[in-house]
Amino acid sequence: MFKTKFFSWRLLAVLAAFAMIVAACGGDDEAGDDETFTLGVSNTLVGNAWREQMICAIKAEALARGNVDEVVLQNRNTDVAGQIADIQTLISQGVDAIIINPADRSALDDVIAEADAQGIPVISVDAPVTAPEAYFVSNNQVEYGEVGARWLFEALGGEGKVAYMRGLDGHPADTDRDDGWDAALADFPGIEVVYENWTGWDPSVGAQQALEILTTMELDGIWTSGIDYTVVQQFEAAGTDYMPIVGADNNEFVRQLIEMEGLSGAAVSNPPSIGGVGAAVALDILEGKDVAKETLLTPVVLDTTGELEDVYIPDLTAGWSSYMVIEPYVTYTDAQAVIDCKGPGE
Repeated sequence: MFKTKFFSWRLLAVLAAFAMIVAACGGDDEAGDDETFTLGVSNTLVGNAWREQMICAIKAEALARGNVDEVVLQNRNTDVAGQIADIQTLISQGVDAIIINPADRSALDDVIAEADAQGIPVISVDAPVTAPEAYFVSNNQVEYGEVGARWLFEALGGEGKVAYMRGLDGHPADTDRDDGWDAALADFPGIEVVYENWTGWDPSVGAQQALEILTTMELDGIWTSGIDYTVVQQFEAAGTDYMPIVGADNNEFVRQLIEMEGLSGAAVSNPPSIGGVGAAVALDILEGKDVAKETLLTPVVLDTTGELEDVYIPDLTAGWSSYMVIEPYVTYTDAQAVIDCKGPGE
């Protein structure tokens, strides 16, 4: 067991200031004190550390609230059709609310409407859907793409050749990040994008792509969509000098930025524990509270000139973020609750 460490009070203050505080606003509690609920979860990407932490945060919030009897998980690598089937399974199992990380922006609209017609609220976490019935809880993915891109372009002095290593083709979060990237790129005509490809948010795929481009292309900087630390590992394998790189607040990437001499980069916050916020919103709805349709967190950029030490936890799983207690939304107060990854009854 290791001792967890969190953002400094200064960074927490920044996050609190930028967060759009639009979650539960109070109201009469229509649920009985002894009523318990069952939460359903649909995840379509297995073996991804970000998604694992998202699920663990859902379980942590469900356990902390004390009124959840079970978290029913549909968790497999699948496409849109498979996710529709998984959501239909959760509906048939009689869950009280469904939390999804959507595989598509609009293709789930009918099944979300089906859940809503049966009184089952659907909370879309990490990426939006077009279904008007759904609630949306996420880190702001458009701004994630834009602020990281601007950091990179400015680090290059507005000129240079860059690689654009995207996430999962067709996923709404990747599309939103691309909108942000394009907004930043429009302001830097001296930047040339010489490589663009999707990694599927798979660190091994990102590593393979990085090794290829570092050994075959002339580059000045790299933007990655959360598969950063395995990309950094390829500089040594390719025998190439470090160049500015943008990634997410993955613990291993943060360690690299702190410890690897000569490495310059920026970690853009995109905490997977947004899943815990999704669970909190689901339970607020079920408890009869007034809940806004949208809850967004604004990303923070941390680089080698700032407070990276405050967001690093030695021995934390690579690909996990140390930002686990997302105030003021979640009920659990200790990061260990997410690390334990145990829901009610487990």
